Amino acid sequence: MRTQYTAALSVIAGLALGAAGIEVLHAQAKPLAYSIVLNTVNDQEKYMNEFAPAITKTLQDAGGKYLVRGGKTIPMHGAPPAPRIVVVQFESIDKAQAWAASPAAKAAYAIGEKYATLNDFLVEGVSQ
Repeated sequence: MRTQYTAALSVIAGLALGAAGIEVLHAQAKPLAYSIVLNTVNDQEKYMNEFAPAITKTLQDAGGKYLVRGGKTIPMHGAPPAPRIVVVQFESIDKAQAWAASPAAKAAYAIGEKYATLNDFLVEGVSQ
């Protein structure tokens, strides 16, 4: 009788561990996503005073996090692609796309297009 209980408990424990393992696999995070910005600014003052605050607010509201924001660029192979490079991290490509399609982001970009040549794209990071 004791052997039957031991076997039954072993089966139940195995099922519990298997279920927990499946949950861990399902809970793995989606890869991060990045907005890569390669801008050529034509009017620095208006870009920084009108566009930068507007786009920053939309990014913060969408959970975006600046990783690079127009710092010093040192070419390694060829010339840098643009004078101003920005990289913003998002939780997922879905969240990045939702931000890019939002009315607030579109309104901010309409401002930015007055003062810069904008070249932005989204890219999905590698899975960890």
